[in-house]
Amino acid sequence: MRVGIFADSYLPYVSGVVRSIETFREELEKRGVIFFLFVPWYPGCQKEPNIYRFWALPAPTNPDFTLPLPFSPRLGSTLRSLKLDLIHVHGPFLMGSLGARWARRLNLPLVFTYHTLYEAYVHYFPFLRSWARTLTRRYTVGFCNRCDLVLAPSLAIKKYLEQNGVKAPVEVLPTGIKLSSFRGGDREAFRLNFNLSLEEKVLVYVGRLGEEKNLRFLLRSFALVKKELEATRLVLVGGGPQKEELEKLARSLGVGQEVIFTGPLPPDKVKDAYAAADLFVIASLTETQGLVVGEAKAAGLPVVGVEANGVKEMVRHGLDGFLTPPDEKAFAAAVIRLLSDEELYRKFKQEALKGAEELSSERQAERLLQLYRQLVAGRDKMHEKDGSKA
Repeated sequence: MRVGIFADSYLPYVSGVVRSIETFREELEKRGVIFFLFVPWYPGCQKEPNIYRFWALPAPTNPDFTLPLPFSPRLGSTLRSLKLDLIHVHGPFLMGSLGARWARRLNLPLVFTYHTLYEAYVHYFPFLRSWARTLTRRYTVGFCNRCDLVLAPSLAIKKYLEQNGVKAPVEVLPTGIKLSSFRGGDREAFRLNFNLSLEEKVLVYVGRLGEEKNLRFLLRSFALVKKELEATRLVLVGGGPQKEELEKLARSLGVGQEVIFTGPLPPDKVKDAYAAADLFVIASLTETQGLVVGEAKAAGLPVVGVEANGVKEMVRHGLDGFLTPPDEKAFAAAVIRLLSDEELYRKFKQEALKGAEELSSERQAERLLQLYRQLVAGRDKMHEKDGSKA
């Protein structure tokens, strides 16, 4: 099977979308699927087999993210020569829209993974945010209805899409996790590198430092934890436009020295960050899946998160973590309870490892391959039917 992938971000940029593309790609290539990627160019990119780079410009609100220019006079001839079986897009804009147009022209099945609650990002618009939210929702629903299959990372997102008018088939398919990639990290080396003592309790967050991640809430909650558990540190792994603001807020809350901003880390160092931590914390209200929650559980970390969207499906409340309302005192109390009760913590840690097994990349990849095959078989039957009529 030959699959064309269209996405607005790709390596060396790192995000949940990119990790999803790479995880499924790695697993399905083992099963004979051949992928052709149509993605942005980044400075320093070298030519790679089956990867077609489009010129891109830095995003004005996030220079680390680029906006690809979805134009190429050779794209049509390239796609025809590749003899694709289907096209899978990972966003409804720029490259996703381009992929959708060519799927229609080439009469190929179109798959769309709805990775992001796009209307939750309108704070990056300089003005008319309410209007932008409504327009974005209408556009994404319309885009979904142009597809043969929409993949939702969680049941909550499937219901959200259907309630907002998506009539195309929607299947729940979380991104799988390569469990071995998040186990066996170097706890002591990471702590030594970031001046964390072995006696301190460490909370870790991994992800983008952006408005949509609700990190001001997380910092204020941590300040409450510190009043009860003094030997506690918070490590924020990742980069983003809110970094300076969050550093200032940490100082104003009196925890500036206790909050560590590591910046973006390569995958092997992220594994070390999980190993060095005692608890994973997440306050985001906009996650479609919360892939980092699964990664943390694969590393054996219990989780405390705000009960919202995809996160509530990743955490088994009272079993491998706690889900709280969006209340800073409740969130801090959950953290304090887990870190103060050794027996409860040990049980949660064991259950976190068990729960992660359900999200193995092998299991999720097999499901995606089945869906691909169903779409291609359906297209072939339709072609045969049209041929018999002719």
